[in-house]
Amino acid sequence: MSLHLPPYRPLPPPGPRAELLNVAIADLQPTQMCVGLAEVRSRQQDFSQETAEQRLRYLRGKPVPLVRGGAGELWMVDRHHRLRGLIEIDPAALAYGYLVLDLPGAPPEAVLAELQERGWLYLYDGRGHGPLAPAALPQRLPDLQDDPYRSLVWRLKKEGMIDPAPLIPFHEFRWGAWLRRRPLPPFSSSNLAPALAAARSLVRSGSASHLAGWKG
Repeated sequence: MSLHLPPYRPLPPPGPRAELLNVAIADLQPTQMCVGLAEVRSRQQDFSQETAEQRLRYLRGKPVPLVRGGAGELWMVDRHHRLRGLIEIDPAALAYGYLVLDLPGAPPEAVLAELQERGWLYLYDGRGHGPLAPAALPQRLPDLQDDPYRSLVWRLKKEGMIDPAPLIPFHEFRWGAWLRRRPLPPFSSSNLAPALAAARSLVRSGSASHLAGWKG
């Protein structure tokens, strides 16, 4: 399988004076087809041990990069796993976001075209098939598919095998796309163990050195 993600523009970080928007998670539109459910479940476990006030305080420090379209609709360009985990616990949950792009007057298809041009859409499904048309993106976070390779990369990153790169859109999916082209034993998001030893070796190899976050 060949899965080539497009070039991208880095995501602007929130500046010290960035206006934070308080948004309903249920109103945010995804910019990717899938998530790694292993990470979603881990985020969910963390949130389940916190009060609503503690969650909001945490989320204020992790604002969602947002793109606003002509009718005021909001697309989220990151934080899909974190907010998917939370909305399953609390469907009315709120989060904080900041605008990375504002397109007044633009219809949804024009917004999606601009996002695609910037490399801010991930248009592959949970099995790595794509790129699909931007119109095929799910409208709601709960509708995102599971991608076991994204779960695997989350685990490797959690173990310190891969460094974070928060301003690279879909950084973990880029690693997942690379791993998808390597031989790994069968595994799933609920059982990553069969692939971990081989994956650890692969991500530390020189053949992965072109990827952001490579540690060797």
